[in-house]
Amino acid sequence: MPTMKKNKSPYSVRTSIVFSLVLSLCLGIVIADSVVERRVEASPGGKPRQAQSTIKVSPELQGKNASAERVRVIVQLDGKPSGQLNALLNRNGVHVRASFRNFNAQVVELPENLVEELAAFPEVTYVSVDRETQPLGHVSRTTGADAVRLQSPILAPSYTLDGSGIGIAVLDSGIDHNHKAFLGTNGSSRIVANHDFTGEGRTDDPFGHGTHVASIAAGNGRIANAMFIGIAPNAKIVNLRVLNAQGTGTVAGVLSALDWLMTNRTAYNVRVVNMSLGMPAVDSYKNDPVCKAVRRLADVGVVVVTAAGNNGKNSAGQKIYGAIHSPGNEPSAITVGASNTFGTDARNDDKMATFSSRGPTRSFSTDANGVKRYDNLIKPDIVAPGNKIVNAQAVENLLVMRHPELDAGVSGTETRRQMYLNGTSMAAPIAAGSAVLLLQANPKLTPNMVKAILMYTAQPLAGYNMFEQGAGQLNIEGAVRLAKLFRTDLTSVTPLGAPLLTSLTLPNPKTTIAGYQFNWSQGLILNKAYAKGTNLITQYQKIFALGVVIGDGVVIGDGVVIGDDLMLSQGVVIGDDIMISAGVVIGDGTVFCGNSSLLDGVVIGDGVVIGDGVILGDGVVIGDGVVIGDGVLLLDFMLQAQSAAVDGDITSFMPIEVDTGVDYLGIE
Repeated sequence: MPTMKKNKSPYSVRTSIVFSLVLSLCLGIVIADSVVERRVEASPGGKPRQAQSTIKVSPELQGKNASAERVRVIVQLDGKPSGQLNALLNRNGVHVRASFRNFNAQVVELPENLVEELAAFPEVTYVSVDRETQPLGHVSRTTGADAVRLQSPILAPSYTLDGSGIGIAVLDSGIDHNHKAFLGTNGSSRIVANHDFTGEGRTDDPFGHGTHVASIAAGNGRIANAMFIGIAPNAKIVNLRVLNAQGTGTVAGVLSALDWLMTNRTAYNVRVVNMSLGMPAVDSYKNDPVCKAVRRLADVGVVVVTAAGNNGKNSAGQKIYGAIHSPGNEPSAITVGASNTFGTDARNDDKMATFSSRGPTRSFSTDANGVKRYDNLIKPDIVAPGNKIVNAQAVENLLVMRHPELDAGVSGTETRRQMYLNGTSMAAPIAAGSAVLLLQANPKLTPNMVKAILMYTAQPLAGYNMFEQGAGQLNIEGAVRLAKLFRTDLTSVTPLGAPLLTSLTLPNPKTTIAGYQFNWSQGLILNKAYAKGTNLITQYQKIFALGVVIGDGVVIGDGVVIGDDLMLSQGVVIGDDIMISAGVVIGDGTVFCGNSSLLDGVVIGDGVVIGDGVILGDGVVIGDGVVIGDGVLLLDFMLQAQSAAVDGDITSFMPIEVDTGVDYLGIE
């Protein structure tokens, strides 16, 4: 699929501590040249909110009425195209390049000066750029996966938690089909489907990113005595190639892959999707077509795991807030940031990787008065190891050819080579593999339950706020232990507050890994706030159901929970401040900033320090001279995600074991 020409005008992304001044008092200019619509949304209690006008055109496309330059856009619809719209789509110079069976959207190529006319049709809900996408860039033991591999026959039937029977879809740059990491226990390939959505007509991995990502989630451990075993080493793998030989792709390609997955997910029992890729989060998740596709998948029971992004600091080494990528800004997704284990199994020295993107999400919609309505969600949801991760290396891939130092020196055999990569791209498949294990342990879990369990059992890292780590660092041992206690007979009619667990005895909210014991967070991130309390796991919460978002039914501002069918049960405390965790529970620590200051309708200033970092403002340069908003991911992302020398403060590597060339099959 050809790469579209980039929009030259950077979009505005502003973040800051805010001071309760209403934007509408300051920005009362009506945008006359952008199409608006009147939209009525339902409140958490089911009552319609006051209607407000919203812009139906993405910011990069606004004000282009005089430009004849061609652009490829994603057109979202709320019904079948009318005769008038079809007439526009059949004009000379207008081409419908693709339609999506499950998402009611089309890819349209047309002159920019027709975008406003296209958006004016009532059945068109939003028009956005078909942006480019790129990958974002000892594990089994430090995450707790080893601790739950073999289940005790005293507690349960003897079986191995290895992902058997569960399908995981990997949207990436392809997979090296011949690599030994993807063989099953019977010696056959576990890659059960391969599809290309780049237009290059191949499903292998000439770029080198997808093979590494897939092996982190589901590598089999045959190489080097299982030193680099994946989290779910016997899961079925669905290879959906959306990034080309140069590591780039388009929104249309991603939507095509997700559309295929919606149709074919049950054939391969795909319960989890990993998306270690992203693009600038410009449009609100309510309008972003990839976010909406992710929501559709979550609504039908598929867990979607996304990378947060690698824009956590600028070229001066300062922290940056507000650089979460799309689709990591989608509330239903499990958005994963990167931590640094410093190469040790014990978790008492773990810290956040400085490159990991921080929240809040700064995607936005614009009303008719020109006021930007920022999403301002707390992201990431959790973090996982993402520094100097060693795993499978695709044969003759571009990354290693350009950076030979990325070869980890494990093997000289092409089908057994391993390489280093860094980034939230590596952290996401650890969480995705963990979700596979949870679903194998308890197939009745909904995506919201999986997300809640991963957050509730996470380890808060001392000294980092929720915009950096969400609920904390992934803890597979605790997550599987809790998942097995969830009832399997929960349905949409289960009443709020009904017993959630099969046991009246609460699990011990502590985990010990490599001799170090830590406490679980015992809390959940809920869009713009957090909740804590044992009733989150002892009583059924309506936010765990299919078709809702885990943060629904919670209104922030005065710490009061309101809602209708989605309200939380009694005994759950809702926080109204973003906290800096003290490493004990999610709410411990000092106030970072109040949630009331994150709500829409307040003044957002540029360049204001937010705690210990700087804010991403208009035209801010993140790295090597690349400005956020140019339509592609940043060039310094490549250095952060793929270079062997990522951070000046990161010098530790995963332990390396040289491969003997003989497959390790788990037999001593």
